[in-house]
Amino acid sequence: MIQVTPSIAIDESDIREDFIRASGPGGQNVNKVATAVQLRFDTRNSPSLPEDVRSRLTALAGVRMTNDGVLVIERAASVLKQRTARTL
Repeated sequence: MIQVTPSIAIDESDIREDFIRASGPGGQNVNKVATAVQLRFDTRNSPSLPEDVRSRLTALAGVRMTNDGVLVIERAASVLKQRTARTL
């Protein structure tokens, strides 16, 4: 379980993780290597979210929320590498 707040926890199996090819410049590895991660969370069918939280999440998500109520978050590896380098 992923503890979001003291009263809300999300089961890890409710989050789908896919590795995808990142868009934009990538040098030799562009379109060859999965260099980004995409997380998908079905807010409509998750028993973990109270209705008021689900409504606020839908309002705040904007274009990250599909018409089916799936929250989609993508992050490219280059951004992750930059953040990791700053912490070292």
